[in-house]
Amino acid sequence: MATAVADQEAILKELLKVGAKTSFGAEHKLSEVKTYDEYKQAVPVRDYEEYKKYIEQIKEGKHNILWKGKPIYFAKTSGTTSGVKYIPITKESIPNHINTARNALLCYMAETGNSAFADGRLIFLSGSPELERIGGIPTGRLSGIVNHHVPSYLRSNQLPSYETNCIEDWETKLDKIVEETIDQNMTLISGIPPWMQMYFDRLNNVSGKKIKDLFPSLSVLVHGGVNFTPYRAKLFESIGRKMDTIETFPASEGFFAFQDSQDQEALLLNTNSGIHFEFIPAGEIFNDQPTRLSLKDVKEGENYALIVNNNAGLWSYNIGDTIRFVSLDPYRIQVTGRIKHFISAFGEHVIGEEVEYSLMKAAKEEGAQITEFTVAPVIQQAEGKSYHEWFVEFANKPPDLSSFATKVDVNLRQKNIYYDDLIKGHILQPLNIRIVRKNGFIDYMKSVGKLGGQNKVPRLSNDRQVAAALERYLE
Repeated sequence: MATAVADQEAILKELLKVGAKTSFGAEHKLSEVKTYDEYKQAVPVRDYEEYKKYIEQIKEGKHNILWKGKPIYFAKTSGTTSGVKYIPITKESIPNHINTARNALLCYMAETGNSAFADGRLIFLSGSPELERIGGIPTGRLSGIVNHHVPSYLRSNQLPSYETNCIEDWETKLDKIVEETIDQNMTLISGIPPWMQMYFDRLNNVSGKKIKDLFPSLSVLVHGGVNFTPYRAKLFESIGRKMDTIETFPASEGFFAFQDSQDQEALLLNTNSGIHFEFIPAGEIFNDQPTRLSLKDVKEGENYALIVNNNAGLWSYNIGDTIRFVSLDPYRIQVTGRIKHFISAFGEHVIGEEVEYSLMKAAKEEGAQITEFTVAPVIQQAEGKSYHEWFVEFANKPPDLSSFATKVDVNLRQKNIYYDDLIKGHILQPLNIRIVRKNGFIDYMKSVGKLGGQNKVPRLSNDRQVAAALERYLE
């Protein structure tokens, strides 16, 4: 924490030293780069599409392209725009993924004194650990790759079994996980919140019991991938009590941050783990020459696009996530959304954090419980004003949907001045909520082949693709 800025500067120097000897380094004259300012001049910000040509060379078997030698793995991830992405993981970068997960647990143990959970049974839900080979390089989901590196001191307590983790069909896999865990002393569960909820629902259906009665020693949930807030109330109700949670921010490109304290909902930025971070004010991300900042120049409260340089050979790589610093001593962040997941069909630029806040504040006041939701614009071509359409699946419905929708709308107007201006100017009418039937989102995800694993429902879209498909799952 104390040496974050110095660590970041040292990491960039080390990355440049290795990178200078690669094809990418030669192309961008990295051997001549001495400072971060020089680096910004030498290497532009890129997304996966602009990286593909280098990845293709690695897949053809070429060495020393983005990093020395060849990657030891490709993490296979489905991009929203690029189809399948192949993200390199090297011998130097794999410790970032493994040790950061360990550090999150060790910080929790040190702060709370709770280390007993390590003696019980732990679920690390992962994609299939069976890997294919692409260009001679073992390739699979990040969670499946990491499964091969679970430390031996945790391996003996780990569930589900290797065979169950290899099952591709999500519902079959879930049934097997329930079968293998229902009578075990489960103490820690790790996964994305919608997966945990499905797992708890299935356990409840099979046993008729609350989770606290099935697993009395369950003491911690480790989660990441989506904002926990919309899922918290329903998860704790399924469990039958509140419990400690540890939030993480992992991705195929690196393990970026983790919750280091139960007193802080924000996540400690991982400043000394082989990654040099850059930050672009979110409003500038699509500019030709955006402002690029290193850690020492960031401000609290600003929304930034997160840019990554790492020891797997990613250089000024735009991962597509936005973050905000809530503290600069130490450097703690909140994930605020995805660059491409916003609504600006009318110039309002509404982001994920704003819709989640608006919905959850209204839900708390009205005693409603949210299972899942997504938002899309309705653009009126003929008579009538356009509006935002919210598809919401409730575990507990609000007593009056119309009054609930008004509250959500007021909350969003307070959060986003552009949206407020559009409502005031009678360009948009207030939002409309449509109720998705029970398990409607699960059935929708199943219908598009994205049920389970690390797949998430996009919170916001600028088009009607998800909205149109959800029409079939309304009450």
